[in-house]
Amino acid sequence: MRPPVLIEEDDRVAALAAYDLVDTVPAPAFTQIVSLATRLFDVPTAFVSLVDRSRQIFHAKVGLDLCETDREVAFCSHTIAQRDTLVVLDATLDPRFCDNPLVVGPPYIRFYAGIPLVAPSGHAVGTLCLVDTRPHHGFSAADQTILRNLADLALDRMELRRLQVAERASHARFLQIASTSPNGIVCADAAGHITFWNDAAEGLFGYCATEAVGQSIDLVVPERMRRGHDGGLHRIAAGGEPRLLGKTVELPARHRDGTEFPIELSLSRWEEQGQPAFGAIIRDIRERRANEERLFRLAHLDPLTELPNRAVLRERLTEIVTAMRAVSVLMFDLDGFKEINDSHGHATGDAALKAMAARLLACVRPIDTVSRLGGDEFVLIMPDIGDPLRAAAVAEAIITAVAEPFEHAGQTLRVGTSVGIALAPAHGENADDLLSCADLALYQAKSEGRHCYRLFAPMLRERAQRTRTLRDELGRAVENDEFVLFYQPQVRMRDGALTGAEALIRWQHPERGLLAPGAFLDVLDKSRYAAQVGDWVLRTACRQAVAWRAAGAARFRIGVNLCSAQVQRGDLAETVQVALAESGLQADGLELEITENIVLRHDAQLVVALRNLREVGVGIAFDDYGTGYASLSLLKRFPLTRLKIDRSFVTGKLASH
Repeated sequence: MRPPVLIEEDDRVAALAAYDLVDTVPAPAFTQIVSLATRLFDVPTAFVSLVDRSRQIFHAKVGLDLCETDREVAFCSHTIAQRDTLVVLDATLDPRFCDNPLVVGPPYIRFYAGIPLVAPSGHAVGTLCLVDTRPHHGFSAADQTILRNLADLALDRMELRRLQVAERASHARFLQIASTSPNGIVCADAAGHITFWNDAAEGLFGYCATEAVGQSIDLVVPERMRRGHDGGLHRIAAGGEPRLLGKTVELPARHRDGTEFPIELSLSRWEEQGQPAFGAIIRDIRERRANEERLFRLAHLDPLTELPNRAVLRERLTEIVTAMRAVSVLMFDLDGFKEINDSHGHATGDAALKAMAARLLACVRPIDTVSRLGGDEFVLIMPDIGDPLRAAAVAEAIITAVAEPFEHAGQTLRVGTSVGIALAPAHGENADDLLSCADLALYQAKSEGRHCYRLFAPMLRERAQRTRTLRDELGRAVENDEFVLFYQPQVRMRDGALTGAEALIRWQHPERGLLAPGAFLDVLDKSRYAAQVGDWVLRTACRQAVAWRAAGAARFRIGVNLCSAQVQRGDLAETVQVALAESGLQADGLELEITENIVLRHDAQLVVALRNLREVGVGIAFDDYGTGYASLSLLKRFPLTRLKIDRSFVTGKLASH
């Protein structure tokens, strides 16, 4: 699709020419802006483009080999025709661009977001753009605000360039522009007396021209800097060159009310009647400093806890291992955090994260880095510590500190933490390896009961590889019907009569033989196949119960263990009723077994579903009571018909008496 034709094209091109940027080497500031953009938005390509009459010039760029394109195919030709951000999430699906040569050929653009760079005259002379070869799923209002802030920084640099170009043209024109410039323009003679003071300077410093002209330039120089300034004037009087000439520098300035504020100053020099004269373009950069600070924080800090983010963590860890220094990496997450979020809301969860961040910082040295990776996961890197005993001591201190209760909104809350430890050079020589090792050690700590630390060992990687292999094989197992059911008889104690059986899943693995649940159930429960396999167990067990009832066991009852995925799906009652109807099993012939991990994360929807099933006759049993934390008061909320007490619980009670 051809880009729109702009009515004021001649005026727009003239406005672009005023910057004298076309076909010039970009200033470092422009390259810094596009580099920051790629980092903030996690895209490979960003550029500042200038849109001339017939072509688009990539003035400053990262991740792009092209120097220019024909304007007919430029995305930015569409961007400059509007005043807001142009976002194309997938160019191949957009009729304006789907057949564009930049989409179907190099650089194979899929995602594009661009914002026009609008000159003071109101003409869009260029764009700041983001490009990716992958489609994106969204570009939020917050993303647009950040892109707009970056565009403002680029426009600041362009305006400075425009004034410098105008200044070079002629001093007379400089004065003409200065009188209408939004930037402060101040001129002074060799003695440092002010000779020109525009309206914008009055707005900056609080003095009108009649008050400022004739006064020493010290009028706006902070007192602590005046000695150095006077020394510069003496050097100029002796024939020396101003050190700031031809440079753009940031300095503090003094307002009429005595306050200091940051300015950006560009100094120029010319001759008037054989004597040196000076002009300064002065810009108030308070807002820009604030924008830069916001962008820095977005790029480097976690917005909730203000801890360094993942990118900073990786950068610092890479620096340490590259320098061949020892380092300890501790990865930890908060045990019980999800329950706080679910029970008390995300505001309380956020408060918990901030409180824990403060406690972590209190446990470490100033040279250490505590980073939040996301969610409730944190990482600590401790340079120059390769001793596992020292790392373990810090881990213990963190576990103790995190376990202390904290107050929020009148409530006393508690979380715990599990810690995984990896050391360099013992466990890895790059950031990726160390983080992977610490993650494996953390997983081991959580699987061994939480609230503890574990040091990485090579066997953990081997175990993780076996788990990955098992996870990859699950799909094949489902497709090839490799799962089978075994049935554990249930006998009435008083007369030895067979009353039912519990369905137990096994995996008939083609290479490893018959696998018991302990070899694969944890992996299955966390996979996308969990609910599908759980439904298969339910249907198969119901059909088998019908067969045994038909063979003479009229009151036979089958027990089936539910998995979390079946419960979380939200259609438990319907799934069970369909299985009963398809198999022909009476409701009283089925007993569903629920475990502690289901009960502890119950919600009202689950209770309703179980009650509906109980009302039609389905039995509800709680399995392995006494092995965890579920109390009888909690179980009373559920319509249980049977409590299956774990043997270890009973044995322990008998032994204690």
